[in-house]
Amino acid sequence: MKKVYIAGPLFDDHEREYLEKIATTLEKIGYQTFLPHRDAGLVEGEFTHSKKTEIFDIDIEALNEADILVALLTGRDVDSGTAAEVGIAYAQSKTLIGVNANNIKIINNFVWGLFDYGNRIVNNIDELEDVLNEK
Repeated sequence: MKKVYIAGPLFDDHEREYLEKIATTLEKIGYQTFLPHRDAGLVEGEFTHSKKTEIFDIDIEALNEADILVALLTGRDVDSGTAAEVGIAYAQSKTLIGVNANNIKIINNFVWGLFDYGNRIVNNIDELEDVLNEK
């Protein structure tokens, strides 16, 4: 079973819910998913060194074990944590798929290039499912 790391901004309920919809869709078609806020937790309350370290270590281990990275590319600009995850996955030659969620802004050109010059960026979850079914 292929492992998918799902990256994206975690700043509000809407973003987290959309990421959870991505995970649910992928799990229904047979992928094992890692969703950082669900599987490692959020740094809430006091941002202690130990909390941040624990979450980072869990996330990076899951990213290293993943075959595919799916990234939610929404917001004013691609979230810095998401961009870091994308960069690591790209350097490890993982399959990258971006979801722009029908965002009206233009994706940063460098980020766009990492997703096979935009060829691996989809508009929504249905298109994501279609791309993964082709694999």
